[in-house]
Parts: sequence; structure tokens; C-alpha cells
Amino acid sequence: MKLIFERSTPGHCSDYLPKSDVEKAPRPEKFLRKAKWMLPEVAEVEAARHYKELADQTFGVVSGFYPLGSCTMKYNPRLNERVASFPGFTNIHPLQPKDTVKGCQAVIDLADEMLCAVTGMDKITIQPAAGAHGEFLGLLLMKAYFDHHGQTQRTKMLVPDAAHGTNPASAVMVGFDVVNIPSNANGCVDVEALKNALGDDTAGLMLTNPNTLGLFDPQILEITSLVHEAGGLCYYDGANLNAIMGQVRPGDMGFDVIHLNLHKTFSTPHGGGGPGSGAVGCKDILKPYLPSSFLGKDERPEHSVGQVRSFYGNFGVVVRALTYMLTLGAEGMREASQTAVLNANYLMHLLKDVFPVAYDHICMHEFVLTLADIKKETGISALDVAKGLLDFGMHPPTMYFPLIVPEALMLEPTETESRQSLIDAAEKYKLVKEKICSAPDELRNAPLTTYIGRPDEVKAARNPILRYEE
Repeated sequence: MKLIFERSTPGHCSDYLPKSDVEKAPRPEKFLRKAKWMLPEVAEVEAARHYKELADQTFGVVSGFYPLGSCTMKYNPRLNERVASFPGFTNIHPLQPKDTVKGCQAVIDLADEMLCAVTGMDKITIQPAAGAHGEFLGLLLMKAYFDHHGQTQRTKMLVPDAAHGTNPASAVMVGFDVVNIPSNANGCVDVEALKNALGDDTAGLMLTNPNTLGLFDPQILEITSLVHEAGGLCYYDGANLNAIMGQVRPGDMGFDVIHLNLHKTFSTPHGGGGPGSGAVGCKDILKPYLPSSFLGKDERPEHSVGQVRSFYGNFGVVVRALTYMLTLGAEGMREASQTAVLNANYLMHLLKDVFPVAYDHICMHEFVLTLADIKKETGISALDVAKGLLDFGMHPPTMYFPLIVPEALMLEPTETESRQSLIDAAEKYKLVKEKICSAPDELRNAPLTTYIGRPDEVKAARNPILRYEE
């Protein structure tokens, strides 16, 4: 495929605007470009064909099954997009007088109320731009709480070994020292190891429940109680909320602060770098430290950590999330999480005799396969299997995560997949499994039918070509 610059021909353009009948104003020399714009010159039809070709090479949830674990890549109703595009939401400016944006304020207030009801929190801020940004804010609230109460010795943040990678990264950015807590034989938090790590220097614990193995920790109330007894706070990573939405609330599990990925759980097309929203909810004890707002009733909480993003965050994502919640209602959200769990267990049942399951228990929204023994016996890795799936028109699952599972493949089918689509997916996994014995070299070189084969991923990451050079 040619780049848009390679399609360019001097003089080609789509010029629909009439010539200006207003006299040109003089332009100061300092504002003039010193070099010609490096823009492609193409006619409208050529531009349209270029973007169509790009679209044809892109795989999304409307292309087929998209089982990325811990990412909740589900189909989002187009109704939510339509509502978010209403002029009353898109044609506003954040510096407008408050009395001219009362409808938008109502959206924020209602979203706050409903998200608090879903999570068991007392207050929500929608400022953070994404999940990791929400983690950062949640940890800032915890740090501000300890600083305000003179407990500056609390510098250690406990993080399970099955955590999302952003958890320890966010903790370090805020200034905490990360202490790793191992998992037990069942894939959940080792409570004895947790007890040994707790002390006067404990700031808190970060975890998600269900965890990245797709397992709901049956000891969760004991875990949060132990942290609180030691004087720490409990942080809930909301990336896996799709599994428990409407079933159980993190606030009732004992968590003090939570971030939500509105662009995962509550509807916005996910991926491609945005947009996102990492809304943060907290209990009343952390409310005084929340960011100030430009529209909210409380302009600046007494001990606010300050703004973490301009104005009120990605408002359009909040509109989509509210539309999603109002459309489904309490029963609909509960049914969505139930179906996500049912689909994951059904797909795991279809695949457990094809590839070994890392933890063969009833799962929640996702499960993890391990190809460690297969690699040892045949040399075929999880990467080879993932690449082989591409030749069957199947988007591969998450690879090599969580890190505690060797040769891991993680699958999250979500609630929007039908039973038939899961059966079809399982059949393609079986075909790849057959190739391990019948055509292993094909898998080692897969994909063979896609536009791009196996790129040098290390080189692409370290030396990306981000702009066109003539």
C-alpha cells in the first residue's frame, strides 16, 4: 500500500471554496512559513480510496471476534455515539458561563450519581483522561490523606504479582515504594505473605477483583480488613469491572478509592489511542482531596490535590457512558456482566481440551491459557499460535500476560459475542492446534496471508518512523 504522500501529484486537489471577495490583510513577516507545507496533493477520490484501504487493513469489533483480555474490547451501541454528537454537547466551550451549560452539568451530576451507585463510592471525578491517569490521581488522593494526617512514614504500596503493569508504575510516579505480594496456588493473593508485608509504613494495597487471571478472590473482605487494620487504604483497579458490574460493588468489598475505565466498561470505542476516561471514585474520607472543578458545585475542595487535566476531562466519553447506563438500567447492566462471565466460562470449556488452562477454575470475565508444555515439547510458542490465528481471520488474544503465567494467552470474550461466534472461534483455535503437529513451520512463519507478516517488533518500538521523509 502506498502512503498518502506517495499518491501525491503536484497540482491535484479538491477546491470547492469560491475565491474570497474580502481584501487580504497584510501578514507580519514573523508569522509566515519559511518553507513550503509538506502536505500531500491528492484529489478527493484518491483521498477516499486511501482511507478505505487503511480501513480494510484494520481489524475492529465490527470485523470479528476481538478477545483481548483485560481490555474489554466489546461492541458499543451506535446510539451512544449519536447522543454524544448532539449539538448541545459538542458545540459548548469549557469557558462558557455556568448558566449556559446546565444540561452538561446535569449529565455530569447524573453520571456521578449512577457511577457511585454502581461502585459503592461516595463521590466521582471525571477529570482523568484514561485508566492509568486515574490510578495516578487515586494514589495522589491517598498520599494527600496520609500527608494531611501526619503519617508521612507510610511509603509502601503493596501490589500483587498478578496486577496490571500500570499499578506499580503509577505508585512509583506518586512516590511510593512498591512491595510485591505473591499469588497462592489458586491464583489469588497469598494472605500470609500479605500479613508479613503489612506494617506502620504501609500506605495501601492496589488490586483488581477479579484479578488478571479472571479469578474472583474469595478472601477479598479479609484482605481489605487486614490493610485497614494496619492503617492503610485500599485501591481498586477498575479495569475488570465489566465482570462484576451490577453484581457486587468495590465499595462494599472494602475499597476506599477506585478508577473506572469508562471507555472499556461503559461504552466508548476502545483503542487507537483514545479517547478515554479514567473516572475516579472515592469514599468520603478522601473527598477533601479531589481535584477542583470548573462546573461542579464545590469549586475547590479544602485540601485538593489540584487539577490533573484541563477543565472536566473528556466530557464526550461521559455522555456515552451515561447513555449506556440509562439505556441498560440496573437490570441491564447486571445482565451484561452475567453474560460476560457466562461467555468466558463457555469459551474456556470449549478450549480447555485444546490448550491447557493456567488455573482451571470457574472464571469471571476472562481466562488464561498456558502453552508452556507445548513449547517445551514442540518449540511452538504462544506468539506462534497468536500469529497463526491471523491466518484464520481471527484477532489474537493478549499474549504473555499476566507475567506469572509462562507462555500465556488471555481471552476475554465480553458480553456482546454470541454463542455461535464463540463456537466459531474455538474451531479456529482447534485448527491452529492441529497445525502444531501437521505444519509447525507454517506457524513459526505465520502469518502468511496478511498484508504484513512478522515485523521486527523490537526495531519498530525502538526506532519508529513517525514522519514521511522525501
